[in-house]
Order: sequence, then C-alpha cells, then structure tokens
Amino acid sequence: MSPRTRGSAGGGDGAPRRRPRRFGGGLRTRLVVTFVLVALVSAVTATALAYRDARTAVLRRTQDAAVNDVRTRVTSVAADFDLPPDQRSLARFAARVSDGLGARIVVVRHRDLTAVSDAYATVEGRVTPELRAAVRAGHGALFQRVEWRGEPYLVVGMPVTYADGDRRVSGLEVFVITDLRAERDDTTALLRSVQAGLLPVVVLAALLALLAAGTVLRPVRKLGRATRGLAAGDLGSRVSVRGRDELADLARTFNETADALQASDARLREQEAKARRFVADVSHELRTPLAAMTMVATVLEEDADQLPPDAARAARTMGAETARLARLVEDLMEISRFDAQAVRLNAAETDLAETVRASLALRGWTDRVETRLDEGVRAVVDRRRIDVIVANLVGNALRHGAPPVLVTLATGTGPEGPWATVEVADHGPGLPPEVRERVFDRFYKADASRTRGAADDERGSGLGTAIALENARLHGGTIEVAEGPGGGAAFTLRLPLRRAEQPVETEAETETEGESR
Repeated sequence: MSPRTRGSAGGGDGAPRRRPRRFGGGLRTRLVVTFVLVALVSAVTATALAYRDARTAVLRRTQDAAVNDVRTRVTSVAADFDLPPDQRSLARFAARVSDGLGARIVVVRHRDLTAVSDAYATVEGRVTPELRAAVRAGHGALFQRVEWRGEPYLVVGMPVTYADGDRRVSGLEVFVITDLRAERDDTTALLRSVQAGLLPVVVLAALLALLAAGTVLRPVRKLGRATRGLAAGDLGSRVSVRGRDELADLARTFNETADALQASDARLREQEAKARRFVADVSHELRTPLAAMTMVATVLEEDADQLPPDAARAARTMGAETARLARLVEDLMEISRFDAQAVRLNAAETDLAETVRASLALRGWTDRVETRLDEGVRAVVDRRRIDVIVANLVGNALRHGAPPVLVTLATGTGPEGPWATVEVADHGPGLPPEVRERVFDRFYKADASRTRGAADDERGSGLGTAIALENARLHGGTIEVAEGPGGGAAFTLRLPLRRAEQPVETEAETETEGESR
C-alpha cells in the first residue's frame, strides 16, 4: 500500500488602509503632517506586506513539511499493517505513526473504529467534519488550519490506499494534529520588531519634513516679508533670486512687479509735484491782477448807486465774483503751502472759549449761533488757524444746514491723554453716509439739496473743510463728521490739550486729504 498525496494552501491576510485626515494650519505644518502621513502609511503598508509574506512563508513551510512527514511515516508504518484491524491493532498503528512524528497527535479511523495516539487528548473540534469528508472521499493528503480554544493548529489528513493497480481506498484514514503556536509566536515577534521600527521611521520623516519645509519655506518667508514691506510703502523692497525653480521664478516676477510699481509711483509723484507747482504758480501769479481787479470792483460797487440799473447790477456781480475768486486763490495758496510742507505753527497758550467767541464775532455770527462753551479750557495752539477751522465749520453749517446751529466746547480724556473738542452741529437735512466718507476731499461738494438757497457769493470753493482738516492735523488733532443727535450734520474738532512747556508739531503732514461740503 502506498498513499496518494494532494495538497492545498490556505488564504492570505490583509491590512486595512487608513484614509488620511485633513489638517489645517500653516504651510510648514501641512508639509510636516504630509511627510509624516506618507512615511507612516508607507511603513504600515510595508509592515503589513512583510507580515503577510512572512506568515505565509512560515505556514507554507510548516504545512509542506507536515504533509511530507505524515505521508512518509504513514507509508512506512502501513506497509506491515494488516486489514481489517481491531481496536488494539488500530491503537498500535496510531502509536507507531506518532512515534515517528514527534509530539504530534495521531487519530486513526477505520469505519466505526477510532484510535488516538494520546488517550488524554481531545480531538473533537480539531478534526472537522469537512476534512473527514474530504479524506473519506479519497482526495489524497489534505490539510486544514483550525482555531481550537484560541490556539492555532494544523490538521493533516490522508486515506491509506492499496498498492495494487487501481489504488483503491482501504478504508483506513489517518489524521495528524500539529501545534502551530511556535509559528504564531515567531510571526508575532517579527511583527512586533517591525512595529518597533515605526516610531524611528516617523521621527526621521518628521525631521526630514522640517528640513525640507525650511528649505522650501525660507524663500517664501522672505517673499512674504518683502511683500509686506511693499504694502507698507517700501517700494525698494526686493528679494534675492537663487536657482531656476518655481520659487525663483516667483521671486523674479515679484522683483519685476516691484520695479514697475516703483517706476509708476515715481512718475505719479513727479506728475503730482508738477501739478502742485502749477497750482501754486498760477495762484501766485493771479494775486497781482486780482488785487487790481478787487480794487476796481470795490470802487465800482461804492458808486453803483449812481450807475444805471443794469450797470449797477453788473458792478455788484463783478465785485462778488472777484471776491470769490480772491478767496479761491487764497485757499489754493494755503493748500499749496500744506503740500510743500511749508506751513509753520505760531503756537501759544490760548483760551479756546475766547478764541471761538472771537471767531464768531469777527464774522457777525454771534446772533445766529448758539454756544455752550466750557470756560478755562486752555491749549497750546495757533490762534489764527483755530479761527480758520471754526470759521469753515460754522460757515458750512450756516450755509448748508438749518438753525439752530450749536457750537459746543468740552474736554475729555482718551488713551492719548486729555483732549478738547469743539463740535459744530446743525439741524439741516444732514449728510448721507457716502457723502460723509468724501466730505474732506478737495473740491468735493455735497448734493445741492443740502444747500438752502445760498447766494452765489456764499458758494464754497470745495477747499474749506480740506484746509480745516489740515490745520487740525497740524495741531496733532483731527476732525470727524457724524449725524447730529437732533438730525443734521455734526463736525467735531479734537485737539490735544498740551501745556506751554510741551513741544508742538511745526510742520504739516506729508500726506493730505481735504474735503469740502
């Protein structure tokens, strides 16, 4: 008798894949996280593949060795075995097969008889009905891996056949149970050793990511600083160009853009300077002929009563328009001095309430304006320029607002120290938000609906509030416009309350933004 062999292999194992999560943060953080995730996924994948291949190799080697050992041993013992057996001979057969296979448990079946090489061993649950049916069908040497009481086992089963020509099944079936705990421990130890190497791999990946991020982000940070400098007004901000990669192209493009912007800014500044010089020159040249025209217009107005009606009307119109032109020229001259930074303060400690009252009295507005002035408010200011501010604000309120016009002087304290505020409020139609945003622009005039039928000689030049704001800034203050508490518009002049020994700015600011209603 000789056995026929037929083998089959078990299935492999797989490892679940992890879906990478999305992280926020800066570019450095995202680069490091991406590097670490790639390294971790690669390490886990390699570990899973190595574990699967090692486990498969170990189990396959054990399975092949077990099948060969069982086949060889059964062939040797079965040569001297007589059929049909009894219980005693079947037990001796099982013992002889087990003696040649070490500590493996051997189960021998022949029809209704069963013998086990270890009388104390439990074979139920380890030799499955499926394996028994396959062996009984004469399919040759087969094996099956099973879990019994949480431990792995390999069960090899084979039928014993007659050695004649047709190789008939003798009815004798042999099952050998092999303990796989040693192989499981070996593969587990391999898995743990590979897992122990994951942490160094991740740390190394993080370090490499930091180095790579530093290399990549260093020019990006430089470009960011240069961009912020450019946005802050440093048109000479540039970045060094190194290499031929995309970052070098970006740096080169930035430098070209900055060059173009600087050249454009230089042209605009030159044109603006020319325009300001032109206005200043024209205004200066107009003063002499305007003085003569004003003198002539004054004479004609004085003698208008002796002139025919049409000539008298023309004389008065010429006088009013000449006066408007003279005021416009003076305003342009004043703006030109601010633009040229040629304005100086003649500052002295001044009683603000007295200054406001004097400004109103000088223009005959005392009876037309209500005042609420705190007494004893003193500040180091240029009295003439404070008079210009008050005159412009109150004049606008009288021309464009509605009575009562209220002028309030008060004091307060802010983060910068004590302040004095002069508020001019009217009860007219007020200013819409879009007008309030532009009310200090030069030559800007509000909608005609705000004007209460002002006479032609009362029409502003569009420079009044612009000059007022420049004078306020010259003192370190500002002018704000808002909707009045009772409707209308409210302009508020804020001035720092300096003592006589404190320094005062004596030059106009470089950038000016003036507006007029």
